[in-house]
Amino acid sequence: MTSYVPLLDFSRGVVSEVMQGIERSYTSSLPYLVDIDLSCNNLVGNIPDDMTKISGLMGLNLSYNQLSGTIPENIGGLKSLISLDLSKNKLRGSIPTNIGEIYTLSHRNRSYNNFSGQIPTGNQLQALSDQASVYAGNPYLCAEFLPKKCKSKVDKQDKGTSNEGNVDNEKMLKKMGSDLVVMSGFATGFWGVVGCLVLNRRWRHAFFRRLEDGYNWLYVRVAVRLRAAKAKINRR
Repeated sequence: MTSYVPLLDFSRGVVSEVMQGIERSYTSSLPYLVDIDLSCNNLVGNIPDDMTKISGLMGLNLSYNQLSGTIPENIGGLKSLISLDLSKNKLRGSIPTNIGEIYTLSHRNRSYNNFSGQIPTGNQLQALSDQASVYAGNPYLCAEFLPKKCKSKVDKQDKGTSNEGNVDNEKMLKKMGSDLVVMSGFATGFWGVVGCLVLNRRWRHAFFRRLEDGYNWLYVRVAVRLRAAKAKINRR
């Protein structure tokens, strides 16, 4: 037996249900409805958005059906909700963050669906015990208490900082490499010349002779220039 989830018309206070091809309508004071239990009815379709307008609702059990779609975005409007059971369905998408604003919620079960993303956080949600079993059977959900961990902003920042550090390290290594090449080239040239002078006496004597000749030439040039400048000053 397959039924569709009841259609709620909050504006008229009407609940319409199709079962075995027969449509039934129920009229009541929906704002005063405190408990809805439609579990184990093989219901299909989406959860009606109007269901979240029943402000006095304290218990909602839609477990063990074939419901699909997502949780209504304004589920947080059920401020009086104490118990919420959506387990054993085919619901998907992310869990609305405003569900953490239902401070009266003390029992909930969303296990064995196709929810995805990060589980909303909040003082009320974190205070509830046995959180792992509440979200079991949702392989695409992530949380600290689930096998799949969420990537936090801090992790992303650390990763970005790590990448920046790696880039800086690479630049530093390249600079050190180029400096080493220059230093090794200078050392090779310097010790190549010095080594030749140390090991070869003729080259050493010729080098120092040329060095002395250069010094004498420079000394003579400077002395002549100074004498000429002094003579010019005396003539004035």
